[in-house]
Amino acid sequence: MSCGNPQAEPDALMQRKKKYDKTRNCVRCKDAIGNIVIRHAVYCKYCFFPLTTHKFRRALEPNVNAKPDGPRKTALKPAGTLLVGFSGGLGSSVLLDLVYKCYVSLDKSTMPAEGGRDHPRHERVWKKITVCYVEVCDAFPGTPDRTEDVTKFVSRYDELQLATLRIQDAFDPAWWEKIGGRMSFADIGVSLADEALFIGSLTQSHLDPLAALRAYLSSLPTPTAVHSAIQTLVRVLLLHSALHTGASHLILGTSLTSLAISLISGVAQGSGFNIREETSEEWYPDTGVTNVPEYWPDEGRKGKRLKRTVRVVRPLRDIGMKECAAWAWWSHIPVVGKETWLWPGAKPGIGTLTKEFILGLEQDYPSTVSTIVRTCAKLQPKGEVEGKCILCGRPAQRGVQNWKAQIAIRSQPPPPPAADARAALSPAPVVAEPPFQASLTPYLCYTCHTTLTSRSARPVPTPWPDLARPSVVSLPVWTAARLSVSAESEGAEMVEPTDEEVVRQRKMGQDEMKSIVNEFLLED
Repeated sequence: MSCGNPQAEPDALMQRKKKYDKTRNCVRCKDAIGNIVIRHAVYCKYCFFPLTTHKFRRALEPNVNAKPDGPRKTALKPAGTLLVGFSGGLGSSVLLDLVYKCYVSLDKSTMPAEGGRDHPRHERVWKKITVCYVEVCDAFPGTPDRTEDVTKFVSRYDELQLATLRIQDAFDPAWWEKIGGRMSFADIGVSLADEALFIGSLTQSHLDPLAALRAYLSSLPTPTAVHSAIQTLVRVLLLHSALHTGASHLILGTSLTSLAISLISGVAQGSGFNIREETSEEWYPDTGVTNVPEYWPDEGRKGKRLKRTVRVVRPLRDIGMKECAAWAWWSHIPVVGKETWLWPGAKPGIGTLTKEFILGLEQDYPSTVSTIVRTCAKLQPKGEVEGKCILCGRPAQRGVQNWKAQIAIRSQPPPPPAADARAALSPAPVVAEPPFQASLTPYLCYTCHTTLTSRSARPVPTPWPDLARPSVVSLPVWTAARLSVSAESEGAEMVEPTDEEVVRQRKMGQDEMKSIVNEFLLED
């Protein structure tokens, strides 16, 4: 609205902007009446399919070859197979349909016209395509198991193999040994009740993977931490599965809308240093953690060895949720459904609130969602990389724990009340310095450390109120294996890191305090 009076000034009433720019006809063919509006541009149904396929190929194919920045006219020759991460949601369903039509059935309508239909780029790219689904129903009570629905959905596409996992496999030593992971020499856990994250030994009651998963989630401080932990476990499970199946590429059905949600919620949770990994990343296993060969087998590449990595690509990053819904509707693709990861009494976390905000923003101002993604793509992390986080596998920033220790405010317990004034003035007994206890903090990135230690002012209801929270909870199998490798390389037991600042507290006596400040006292 304008500041003028609409009754006296007809021009003061601002006209509502149309959902489309100029005409209702398709901007591509110029003839047919449009069926969908994509960021104020009108497209008909028949022009929508080649447009979406072009966006999909443009995001995926430059990352297929070993050199992403190589010439585009060469044939697509990946080093390994392809793994499709399937969650049952809208984006992953559309992604699976696009992969099948473009690279399995070789649908002529999805082939680009440049170079002719017999061009080498139109040949079969991947010899094997595996669909991996991680079931998370055991992490939340009352959540239905959708494994059978996913199996039925994937059976629609022939020549695609399905591999199913469960979220508790992240704590299952049998699964870790099956995929070639190195077993830890001791049962290692962490105390999440203490902000120092001291590493301790587990009891025999934590050998069950499902019980270990529920104890781990119940010990997390906030609902946001629970959602972040589930996302981290699913992502790392997919990465190790891709490595085990010989896949060189892992593609995820993250649409433009979902990518904007993950970027904003990630920055709100402190993952700004890994903002580029939200779009694309190259992951490789930690040294000594898995028994997978370090290099890909030579397949006629003139003796050049390629490092065995898994390239994570999100081909739908230019396709919004509205376009995915139109593709699924016109292609008659059933959507299995994706859970919201909430339990009775739980409050929405940062991810849920960010999703509501982005969805409302896309409905009223659709162009701003793509602006968020383009702006985040221009950001460059500040600081140097110091290794990888043993929990999420992403790069960790150098010196971030020291910086956090300097700015963080920690509440200390009050001193015990003295029996009388004379007891308060008497010198306190000198207490021996406690022995060093290893901590998980130096091995974590800022995001994972904040997820495990950030406390809520209000009590957080647990999904399992009858489950007793143990003092030491299990760690994911890859984290325990990495700690075992670090302990073996440093000796029989973990030693105190020399490049980290360690703060110890002990009570000093009056004589000791007086001797320290004696030279600064004035004479009577």
